[in-house]
Amino acid sequence: MTNPTLDLAQQLIRMPSITPEDGGCQALIAQRLASLGFVAQELVFGDVRNLWLRRGSTAPLVVFAGHTDVVPPGPENGWQSPPFAPEIRDGFLYGRGAADMKTSLAAFVTAIEGFLRDHPKAPGSIALLLTSDEEGPAADGTVRVVEWLKQQGQTLDYCIVGEPTSVRHLGDTIKNGRRGSLSGRLTVRGIQGHVAYPHLARNPIHEAAPALAELAAMVWDNANEDFPATSFQVSNLQSGTGAGNVIPGELSAWFNFRFSTASTEASLRERTEGVLRRHGLDYDLQWDLGAHPFLTPRGTLVNAVREAVHGVTGLIPEVSTTGGTSDGRFITTLCPEVVELGPCNATIHQRDECVAVADVAPLSAIYQNILQRLLPTEPRP
Repeated sequence: MTNPTLDLAQQLIRMPSITPEDGGCQALIAQRLASLGFVAQELVFGDVRNLWLRRGSTAPLVVFAGHTDVVPPGPENGWQSPPFAPEIRDGFLYGRGAADMKTSLAAFVTAIEGFLRDHPKAPGSIALLLTSDEEGPAADGTVRVVEWLKQQGQTLDYCIVGEPTSVRHLGDTIKNGRRGSLSGRLTVRGIQGHVAYPHLARNPIHEAAPALAELAAMVWDNANEDFPATSFQVSNLQSGTGAGNVIPGELSAWFNFRFSTASTEASLRERTEGVLRRHGLDYDLQWDLGAHPFLTPRGTLVNAVREAVHGVTGLIPEVSTTGGTSDGRFITTLCPEVVELGPCNATIHQRDECVAVADVAPLSAIYQNILQRLLPTEPRP
């Protein structure tokens, strides 16, 4: 038996699309869906290609969102097979983007084809939002498309993002939100000097260490039904001149908060700087907000996705907000209900990235089942 989703996934993997390149993926998808009445709007910002494909003009509008770009494969001699030459071995499809997220893109397309084949006069609208800037700076990708959609006066009712959310089995985990990301670059100034004459110097390492320890030990907020507790992590710490007999004059520390809706950017900044001031540090601190937290409450979309997964796999998925950021953080500013669902994520960004062949067709079936629940033309299955 043929597997059209597997075939399309392999076609997409063959197209090298390292951020911000698209490699022709979007054109292939647009061409494939044109015969079904999808109108393509190409949106190019800087070096980034984006695509908005829509069929229909009435509500509700169901959107599938994803990215055609992939992370660099690294040295190809570290792969068992070339990263852009898809290969099936031992029941797995190997290639860069197999899990993140070209199999999801292929499943979007075949799910739409299957749904419209069965329901050619289905009510409402279906759209795809694709970008080649998810794995990169994410400055000219989905965020710019969302701005354009707002300018066009378009509203989205439901959005399914194809990020690889599954952990051990297809569909065992879906994401109904993500934590925010707030980063800081801290510079603590001291006075350089000889280690034998510490009274003539001021050691920024000694001065910063108690403050960093206090920040690392702080309880920023508590876990709740939807989010784990906010976490503070130091990711880089640099100081010293390279000599063993010199007290350094400066320390640099990079840190990050992954925070829930129980905290705000302002509260985290205020509490952090309060600790630094209380310790009497001479410092500079540069902040960078990567993402606000967002949450889709359990309701129409979350229920439809859970029921679709259960109907195809027999599993009842866990609803989670863990993990890194995704483009859902941009879409949620325009769409009230955003859920992420995709294949297993164990090998994403790794060498020999892969998905189980046995999961490919069921993923398409899940997406098609979601459409049947959100755009029903008959009693729900």
